[in-house]
Amino acid sequence: MSDADSRMRDIMTRAIVIPVYTPGGVDEAIQVAQALARGGVSVIEVTLRTKIAMDALKAMIDVSPTLAIGAGTVLTGAQMEAVAKAGAAFAVSPGCTPALVRAAKQNHLPYLPGIATASELMQGMEQGLANFKFFPAAQAGGTAMLSAFAGPFPDIRFCPTGGISLQTAPDYLRLKNVSCVGGSWLTTPERLARSDWQGIEQAAREAAGMVI
Repeated sequence: MSDADSRMRDIMTRAIVIPVYTPGGVDEAIQVAQALARGGVSVIEVTLRTKIAMDALKAMIDVSPTLAIGAGTVLTGAQMEAVAKAGAAFAVSPGCTPALVRAAKQNHLPYLPGIATASELMQGMEQGLANFKFFPAAQAGGTAMLSAFAGPFPDIRFCPTGGISLQTAPDYLRLKNVSCVGGSWLTTPERLARSDWQGIEQAAREAAGMVI
């Protein structure tokens, strides 16, 4: 396992739940980072799905230096380089390509690529990776698929993301090959629209205190 991949595993073991947040504005992002931190969250994934996402990522890193804040939905090598320069603790993508793996290595950035099949997993392993995002988790087979992966791939660890809720997260976290789960239920569009920072903090508290 490379140094960057080892750091990725360390980040995954810091968190039971990694909130997946799509920023609507910089001020909002700062409030979200602070609310999640107050609730006990230590790792956040900020998706690059909006025009202001990069600015929001930088602002969250500036106000929350003790959190591991990474960039999600990284689709190109150029984005990988940009998030590394922005100070992201890690990068996440919905899939895995040689170009993204190469860019992550060039920037010494911990990288969590998405996979949904054994073939995709093996291709990532051939490039030296041992930590993966299982995505979209619910649609790709859920806990049954991850349990099946455990036999032939005992050294691989996963962060399943997609269709996971507070209620279903413990089912994933009980699996030996699951280090953490990713979830967007903490920062729902409804909470963001209401600027419900207290609700986000409470959701983070519930996630951090989850009984497995």
